[in-house]
Amino acid sequence: MPQAEGAAAIKWFKSPFFIGLLVIIFLVEFMKGALLVAVLPVYMKNSLGLSAHTIGIAFSLQYIGDNLFRSPFGWIGERLGYRKTMAGALLMTVIAVCIIAFSSGAFWLTVACFILGLGTSPLWPTAMSGTTEISGPNNSNGQAMGTLEIALLAGTGTGPIVMNFLLEWTSNNYHTAFLVLIGVGVILVMVAMMLPSKVKIPLQSAAVSAAEAGKGFFAVMKHKLVQLWENVKKTLHEVRHTLKVSWMVYPALFLQSFVIGLLSPVITLYVQNELHLSPNMFSLLLVAGGGITALALIPCGKLVDRFGTTPFLNFGFVLAAFSLSVFSFVHSLGMVFVFVCITGISYAMILPAWNTFVAHLVPEGERGAVWGFFLTLQGSGMVVGPIVSGQLWDHAGHSTPFIASAIVMALLFVIHFVLSRRMKPAV
Repeated sequence: MPQAEGAAAIKWFKSPFFIGLLVIIFLVEFMKGALLVAVLPVYMKNSLGLSAHTIGIAFSLQYIGDNLFRSPFGWIGERLGYRKTMAGALLMTVIAVCIIAFSSGAFWLTVACFILGLGTSPLWPTAMSGTTEISGPNNSNGQAMGTLEIALLAGTGTGPIVMNFLLEWTSNNYHTAFLVLIGVGVILVMVAMMLPSKVKIPLQSAAVSAAEAGKGFFAVMKHKLVQLWENVKKTLHEVRHTLKVSWMVYPALFLQSFVIGLLSPVITLYVQNELHLSPNMFSLLLVAGGGITALALIPCGKLVDRFGTTPFLNFGFVLAAFSLSVFSFVHSLGMVFVFVCITGISYAMILPAWNTFVAHLVPEGERGAVWGFFLTLQGSGMVVGPIVSGQLWDHAGHSTPFIASAIVMALLFVIHFVLSRRMKPAV
């Protein structure tokens, strides 16, 4: 039996679909990390002279585009197929980078950020539903989710580091950086074209097709729209009647990404204004935190599959709350690295356990739509978080966003503790 389970794990891990997902996740996060962390803030502020308010709007639109369309694209992906959905969406990312590279107006840059978010929105509904399908809800979700998170963290960390090095090597030649990112986008589209179709809905019979052939264009389109609306109503009905979870799950989904949104816009400011670290030292800090998280993800994922999600989420939330509450008061470089590593370990516990925890809540009938709904709700925290964080930074002190994020982590511990007491012990 253990040999059979091991063979099954190797089968999904080596499948072309899963490998394609890993490559796409890495390159998408590489592009977003390079743009949002290393390139756009400095390019828009220093090179184009745009205000911080404009930069904030552009970033918010990126998060809105990414999260608002996750649920629709999750639904479309199950019906149109992974290949067409991902290739068409990722083509938008190439268009977005082209607009950024060849325009300087605030309007077009904010539009490009929205298109960038729109183009990446199908990624995680596709990854979550596809991975859940090939690994099985009770087989090796923790390992699979942990592997996806490694690809995410590797891309997110590598993007800023490579772009910082490239900009320093080319004396801040942003057009060279944009050309590299356009090339990454083209590779993304090519990889997406190699994904399997995996169309969920059976094709119409030849009799139906023949009957439609005798109708006019508008009659056929009307029939298609009516059929689409019926499918949407059926999907919503099934989701509403199969998705039976506690109301506490919904604020937990929001808060899980809200805490990241609180930190994302102030980390760079804190490193530059408070710690006065050089770009190379900042890159080393990213490598330390991201590296230890990536190294711990696989063993944590395996342990989650063996012991369940509860101990890892409880301890991870408490550890994260402690490290974040102390982090903003530390100014010694050595202690900064220590608390960054502690935070990385806590996230290595939280990420695979949280995704596995949510996977147990998703009904099999409408995985794509429900994952899209969950991820939209979860991602909405990334829209609100930076706005709140900026206000806290400006009006309540530079340490306040870190304290707020620690409070959110403590609140997540309380919510999960209550939820885990109500659910099955396996979770």
